[in-house]
Amino acid sequence: MLSVDLNCDLGESYGLFKIGNDAEILKHITSANIACGFHAGDHNVMMETVKMAKAQGVKIGAHPGFPDLHGFGRREMHLTQQEIYNLVVYQIGALEAAAKACGTKVSHMKPHGALYNMAARDKLVAGAIVQAVLDVNPQLVLFGLAGSLLVRTGEEKGLKVAHEVFADRNYQPDGTLTPRSQANAIIHDSEHAIERVIHMVKQGKVRAVDGSDIKMKADTICVHGDEPQTLEFVVKLKQALINEGIAVGKSWDAK
Repeated sequence: MLSVDLNCDLGESYGLFKIGNDAEILKHITSANIACGFHAGDHNVMMETVKMAKAQGVKIGAHPGFPDLHGFGRREMHLTQQEIYNLVVYQIGALEAAAKACGTKVSHMKPHGALYNMAARDKLVAGAIVQAVLDVNPQLVLFGLAGSLLVRTGEEKGLKVAHEVFADRNYQPDGTLTPRSQANAIIHDSEHAIERVIHMVKQGKVRAVDGSDIKMKADTICVHGDEPQTLEFVVKLKQALINEGIAVGKSWDAK
């Protein structure tokens, strides 16, 4: 039976600024990628999100990003390999401490935004992230763009990896995400997005923006928690997967 993980980026509120509907979304997903205070989130939000995820039995993941609150971590920063390693170690450590204090643990790590996209194509960025995971907690599952340099590097170094696909994003012919600066980056039609996800899971392919079909392994599906329609969409997506005979909640016992 086909099985897939359903993840969402959460814990992205900051101080009095509230974003997303984390408490409700957590009822419908299997993995939560929790912001660690650099691109979004703070110590209070992190602790509360960890507690809510634990209560719902949702796997907890660190979601480190660039130190760019104003840009929500979606602007590239050209740092040294050591600086990237340091900021990933710092953020994983913060979430692991919060999880330990709440009587639970971190199960995976997924870079955020520009850090994620750079790691998909830049060997120095990918190497720094993989080494950070290895040094902090090599038991963590590394989430990365399906087929990308990041997941390949993680596999080569012996990490468990999850090839991630996106429900609401268009793809380039080389398998990378269409940049958000382009008008067609986001898929706004929920029915179309769901059809694409099911095709990726069952057929292992996705239609790129130029009309070509590219191979796409789907271990985990991402929905974005900062969009106003996320809750409605994730409910529809989960039900559609179940209707197609696809179990939601993948085990990472094997690579």
